[in-house]
Order: sequence, then C-alpha cells, then structure tokens
Amino acid sequence: MNITKFFKKHRMKSSSSPNIIQDAAMQELLKVHEAISSSLSVNRKRLEQIFANCKDIIFIPWYYGPNLQYEAMGIYCITLVKDKKENYFKTVMQDLVPHQIGMATDIKPGDVINFFESHGASVETAHTIGDLNRSVEDILEGNVVVFFDHWDKALSFRAITLQERQVTENLIEPVVRGPHESTVENLSQNIGLIRIRLKTPDFKLELFKAGGKSHSEVAYAYIEGAVNPETLAEFQERITPAKEMEVLETSYIEELLEESVYSPLPQSRVTERPDVAAAALLDGKIIVMVSGSPSILICPGLFLEFLMSPEDYYQRTVFSSFIRWLRFIAFFLTVFLPSIYIALTTFDPELIPTVLLLAVLNTREGIPFPAFIEALIMVFFFEILVEAGVRLPRPVGSAVSIVGALVIGEASINAGIASPIMVVVVALTGIAKFSLPQYSLQTAVRVLRILVMCISAFLGGFGLMIGILLLLLHMMSLRSLGQPYLASLGPLRPRQLRDVFIRAPLISQLRSPRNRHKHNRLTDNRKEG
Repeated sequence: MNITKFFKKHRMKSSSSPNIIQDAAMQELLKVHEAISSSLSVNRKRLEQIFANCKDIIFIPWYYGPNLQYEAMGIYCITLVKDKKENYFKTVMQDLVPHQIGMATDIKPGDVINFFESHGASVETAHTIGDLNRSVEDILEGNVVVFFDHWDKALSFRAITLQERQVTENLIEPVVRGPHESTVENLSQNIGLIRIRLKTPDFKLELFKAGGKSHSEVAYAYIEGAVNPETLAEFQERITPAKEMEVLETSYIEELLEESVYSPLPQSRVTERPDVAAAALLDGKIIVMVSGSPSILICPGLFLEFLMSPEDYYQRTVFSSFIRWLRFIAFFLTVFLPSIYIALTTFDPELIPTVLLLAVLNTREGIPFPAFIEALIMVFFFEILVEAGVRLPRPVGSAVSIVGALVIGEASINAGIASPIMVVVVALTGIAKFSLPQYSLQTAVRVLRILVMCISAFLGGFGLMIGILLLLLHMMSLRSLGQPYLASLGPLRPRQLRDVFIRAPLISQLRSPRNRHKHNRLTDNRKEG
C-alpha cells in the first residue's frame, strides 16, 4: 500500500479538510510495518539512512561459511552497549554447530534460515524479529541486532550495559524506623522491589510504551480484589492518551489523571519508597512508574493521605497519633497564620489581648508598610531563600538558607522594613510548612497562603472566614479518579476514621480484609445464585 492509496482512501471520506486528510494519512502510514529485506545491502542502506549523523551507531561486518564468502552484519549503539566483550555473532554460530555435520565454516545461509525458523534463538536474551522498525527500536534500547544476507529476519540480543544508580537510602522521605531503601531509575528493579513485598498473583502489572520520540516504558500496577473496579476503569481510560505522548517522567502522566489541572492541591501522591507503594497497593490504590524515573505515582490521592507519613505505622500508636495531630495543626498554621495576623492587626485589634496588642504596636512603630505589604515582603524573601536552598549544591544549600534567613531577618528589623513579630510569624509559617510529609502539599500551601492573605487584607476576619469556606468548598467538590477528595470525612465513613485523626492499633487494621471489593462481588454472586 502506498501514499497515493492512503490519500485516495481519506479523500473519499471528506474533501473539505485537506489538512485533516493529510494528517490522518500520515498517521496511518506510520503504523505500517517495514519488513526486513532478504538482501543485507538493502537493509544496511536503509539503516544508514535512518541513523544518518548518529555517530554512536556502530555497524560491524561478519563473515562465515566456506572461504568466509557469506556476510552478516551486527548493529549496536556504543553509548548504550559499553562492554563489548561478548561476540554475539559467535553466539549465533554456537546455536548451529551442534546441530550441523562438520565445522562451523561449512554453515550456509540456508542452514541459518532453517534452524532459526524452526527453533528460534536458544539464547535467553535473544529473539528473532522480522520488522525493520522493531530492529531500530531494539538498537536504541541497548540491543545488538544481527542481520544475515539472504534472510528476511534478524536476531536481537539484549546487551545494554549502562551504569545505573544502586539502591540507596531515601533522602526525600527519611524515617527513623523502617525500611531505608529507595527506588532508582531502573523500571525493572523498581518493580522487583515492590514484587518482593507482595508475593501474590493478585499483584497485576500492565506495561506499555509511550509514543513520540522517547518511547519510554510505562508500567501501572494494582492488586486485584483490593482496587475499586470503577476507579481502575476510569484510570485506564485517562491514561490511554499517554500511549501517544512524550512521557519522560511520572509528572507527565499526573496531569492526565487529574480532575482539575488548575487546582493548587495535588490529586496524586508521589513516593520513592517501595514500602509506601506496596502499602498503597494493599489499600486499593493504583501506582504508575516510568522508565528513567525513580518517582512512583500513587492514585487516587486523597487530602488526608498527604498528611500521613510512612513512619506513622512504624511507631507506637500514641506517638503516631500525637504527631499526626501536629501535622494537622501545622497545615492550618502554614495556610492561615499570616492571614490571622493581618486580619487582627488591620481590622480587629480589639480581639487581641491588651498586653499583646501593646507589644505588637510597639514593635510596629516606625514601620512604613501596612501589615499586608509587610507580610508579603517577608514571605517573598522567605520563598526566595527556600528556592535558593533547593537549587544550590547540597553542601552549601542549607548553609545559605540558614545564614540568609538570619541575616535578612535581622537586617529587616534594624532597617525598619519589618517588625520582629512579623519575622516570628513568617518563621513559624515556614517551619510548619516543612513539617508536612508530602512535598507536593508543601508547594500547594505556598499558593493557598498568598490567596488567603489577599482576601484577609481586604475584608479582615470576614475575608479569612470566606477564604476558609472557599477552600473547604473546593476540597469537597474536588475528586481524584472519581473518589471524593475529602474521604473519609466527606462523605463520612466512620469505619475508616480509625486511621485519620488517630492511628488505631495495627492489629485492628490488619484484621480488616483489604480485598473488600472482591469480597463484595463474591457476596453479590452468592445472592444471585
């Protein structure tokens, strides 16, 4: 089938949209497979055209048979296959020698074709391919592909030897007690770290390749019986466009799964801990992984889960519940503390105790800015320091953040730009933000804090109440893969409250059947029977 036939086919469907016709035809052409030619020279010429100006693609000629009159060719990417000690052509010949009479020099192209057409490649890391486009993909994935003259197929050997990061301690989600291993950029290794914790056939794994130029491998997993079938169906529908997109990291897929892309609140959790991913699967979640990224996406992501740490389940019940309450208070402080200060000092100073009010007025004497502008300046400086600490090299980043905060705070007070009480308020806000376990929630509260500050600056305490109500309404209307964002509070699920404000003893939670969806289906089937 040629281009002319494609254009005629699509022109019959519609003659009013030439651009659409051309795009559709080209998309269909891309799906047509190009078969490997039986002529080695034709294959070489075509591959040289495809890999033009790719200096890291190596072509190796090999010869075999009587008087070495027959030719073969190996192709690989030297930047992916660094250790080239193994002779893959010799490996191919070893497949043939035990089954043929005579020396290896007696092997002819017919022997090669007959053997591999009948038996396939015996080496575990090799397979036969008959599509030229597939051979290109294999070469770019770190395979050595061997072509033979007079044979319209090729042998592909897995040979990638890139230096990969070893499993180390998790630096983003550190814990005092519990596993310390972290995921890496190798997809297979990450899946193995989770599989070793979930030794069950109910652990289902789906793989597909993304489109575009990257052809990244994407994997998503769930536990059959634990995951909600409706949630799984919606997830599979939402992730389908990723098969035609450039996907370099899990964040590319995160926006596909979100109900509201413009919401500041995260709707999927991100982790680099295999134990957290395994626990999420047992709880009925779906995880997404991408080759080349250590991040694991957990969805659906509910608000209360962003305030929970993996260490909550490795510590005693009383201590875990106490720390969880501290996180709830910290979230409230980091979003609303500057707004409370602005509303009280600007609109309702009579609500402040007299002694404290006098202290505030004394510290604000000589400050040229109103409380809102003062808070905005200090928050702005604080956020710049945070970004500087994150972007700078690790040995100097923390030092710059600490020294910068001390110097700017002291200098602002001495210069009369900010009052000491405002420096205390901003510092408490920043410390409260850092106590939140999920970085995605930390970035969300930075935006929410500014919005609530603006409303409080114009309407005072009434504006603060409006800001709280708007935030609650937004949370109640938000959904993640069809699940209410505020579950288990809205709608109220009393059975699940034992792991919300307090962490109930693990013995009461582990006895609860996690495969609740499977159990419900079995019950319905028995009733129907």
